[in-house]
Amino acid sequence: MTKQTSYIIIAAVVFVVAIVLLSSFYIVSEMNQVIITQFGEPIGEAVTSPGLHMKVPFIQKTNFFEKRWLEWDGDANEIPTKDKKYIWVDTYARWRISKPLIFFQRVRDERGAHSRIDDIIDGETRNAVANFDLIEIVRSSNREFEITEEIAILDIASVIPKIETGREKIAQIILEKASLVTPEIGIELKDIKIKRINYIEDVQRKVFDRMIAERQRIAAKYRSEGDGKSAEIRGQKERELKKIQSEAYRKAQELKGKADAEATKIYAQAYNLDPEFYQFMKTLEVYRTIMDKQTWLILSTDAEFLKYLKSTRK
Repeated sequence: MTKQTSYIIIAAVVFVVAIVLLSSFYIVSEMNQVIITQFGEPIGEAVTSPGLHMKVPFIQKTNFFEKRWLEWDGDANEIPTKDKKYIWVDTYARWRISKPLIFFQRVRDERGAHSRIDDIIDGETRNAVANFDLIEIVRSSNREFEITEEIAILDIASVIPKIETGREKIAQIILEKASLVTPEIGIELKDIKIKRINYIEDVQRKVFDRMIAERQRIAAKYRSEGDGKSAEIRGQKERELKKIQSEAYRKAQELKGKADAEATKIYAQAYNLDPEFYQFMKTLEVYRTIMDKQTWLILSTDAEFLKYLKSTRK
């Protein structure tokens, strides 16, 4: 055997030993737990302690599962309530693999677990919702709130009935019922929440139509009130304007009366100083007012009106 051949054999042996060693050891982290299977069948209990572990190489296989809490988000289901309201109910849950061996034997992996959880939680949710009225599923307490148009639109009575159970307790009932079944598949449920509740599409459309009609009615009411307020403001403006105009006219007449009185006083004073001159000036004003080129007057020669037009002969 040549030296080169010896090196090749040694290298092959080292390689095989390395492969065997790598296949013999596996690492379990704090987030995982492992089931060892041999020819597809589980061997022993689950390995849950973190660290380096050994198995039979090539024959045994490691199956890793999450140790942490996982989430389940189901699809919304159409469910009738006790008072015959058809609604969509969307639920949410947290779960973990509590018994890895049973989990592996019953559902194999997380996909199979989700399928079983769907069946369990959806069934218990349907049973719970069907046993309560809509108001019990919507509300969690008897806290008072203002009665609005929306409550009437959503077919909720104006007098809110007393809440005996409530949404949170209904979710707890679902959790308790589902938790009786999930240990059979190696799963522990932490909590279940009703994430969303809504009317089915046909009822939604009717509710929306009623809400639109109600909003239109409210808008028409506001417009009517606005028009009434606008007319009131315009009427008040007209009254204020007439009041101001009346007051201004009164003051103008007062000023005019005072001016006429003052003028009369001045005229009287002037008349008292020289009555003859005053009479002459007023007569001339009358001449200018009533006579022009087209005016004809027929008066006697001794008329008082013409005395200032007569020639005076001395």
